[in-house]
Amino acid sequence: MTITVHHLENSRSQRILWLLEELELDYSVERYDRDKKTMLAPPELKKVHPLGKSPAITDDGRTLIETGAIVEYLVAKAGGTLGAPSHVDEALRYRQFLHYAEGSMMPPLLSILVIDRLGILGRPARKPILAMFASHLRWLNDELFERPWFAGNSFTAADVMMSFPLEAAKQRAGLDDRYPNLLAWLDTVHARPAYVRALERGGDYAYA
Repeated sequence: MTITVHHLENSRSQRILWLLEELELDYSVERYDRDKKTMLAPPELKKVHPLGKSPAITDDGRTLIETGAIVEYLVAKAGGTLGAPSHVDEALRYRQFLHYAEGSMMPPLLSILVIDRLGILGRPARKPILAMFASHLRWLNDELFERPWFAGNSFTAADVMMSFPLEAAKQRAGLDDRYPNLLAWLDTVHARPAYVRALERGGDYAYA
């Protein structure tokens, strides 16, 4: 049975399309547009899951949400391809970054998004949150000085997970020329053939 990806425009679900292309798994895309005024997901997504979240996938009669859980499911479905490396240190980094992407990077990025939408009311909070977030960027930039990929010497699903928060950081959270290793990493992943194919399948994506 073909996997169906419920894909919201300009969202974390782009990573799922990319991973499916890397894993060469068959899938179809149900695309949903954001509300032009609120930028929220449309109510149609609640027909897929009560929370109306994206990404969501349906496969073999099951619906699964949460990017990290979906990534782990797809890696397992592909027989472990792009999963944890065999070397213990790389395997630990793989799991670390698989969860760090959503657990540590996305909360401040979402805070910055809300602050920016508040306009003048959000200005007092923007500078301290950006300063805090800069510590993440400095650490990540140093990590990629040591090796080409987040887990180690090989591309893994942890890199797929890290793509969206770094793309969002480049757009609104200070990822610039001060962090050359992160920018070079983004250029490398954006040039991957599977990434390009995922953009073709998913439609317009503001962060590529």
